[in-house]
Amino acid sequence: MSVSPQLPGIFHALEPVLRNYGYLAVGGLVLLEDFGVPAPGETVLIAAAIYAGAGRLNVVIVALVAFVAAVIGDNIGYLIGRLGGRALALRWGRYVFLTPKRLDGAQEFFTRHGGKVVTIARFIEGLRQANGIIAGISDMPWSTRFLPLNALGAALWVGLWTTVGYTAGSNINSVYHDLVRYELYFGAVVAVVFVAFVTHRVLSRRRNDRGRTPVVDEVAEQG
Repeated sequence: MSVSPQLPGIFHALEPVLRNYGYLAVGGLVLLEDFGVPAPGETVLIAAAIYAGAGRLNVVIVALVAFVAAVIGDNIGYLIGRLGGRALALRWGRYVFLTPKRLDGAQEFFTRHGGKVVTIARFIEGLRQANGIIAGISDMPWSTRFLPLNALGAALWVGLWTTVGYTAGSNINSVYHDLVRYELYFGAVVAVVFVAFVTHRVLSRRRNDRGRTPVVDEVAEQG
């Protein structure tokens, strides 16, 4: 009998839930997250894929359950937005941290980028939870636009995270620790690049200001 892998970091809190409820935990948490409830759907999907890589779950079933739950969850959100509109979404959303500011930001992003947002929304924290609701509020056609684009996004999202988790499998501890270590290096690089960018912008602005000063003085003298 194989031994369950010990999940590190943020995955560890979900270990008892996943061990006791398995596929039901995957389906339930993914479904809840996808219509706005603050549940760790993405995290439990990755954890379940890790278990599958270690031989504790079937990765095909994990992927199918997560896909179906993701599509159903977003469609529940779509119905909430379509039938109740913004007022109902905000009235209901206050219980699950869907604030007016958060909804405004997500709706603005949705409007600016159009239908393709439905496909990529699952990869964006915040928008993943509000995607269906915003599509419903925006009266996006369900059968010709929302449903196929949403299903495509669910397939890509589930495919990515099940592949990542399944590949890590029983080596998750070493993989996780490497990721944490390299995350520090990556953060340092990002900080250096950001400081360099800000410095460059400040220096460029000062040079431009110095270049404009003689012209301004000349115009003032002529006036």
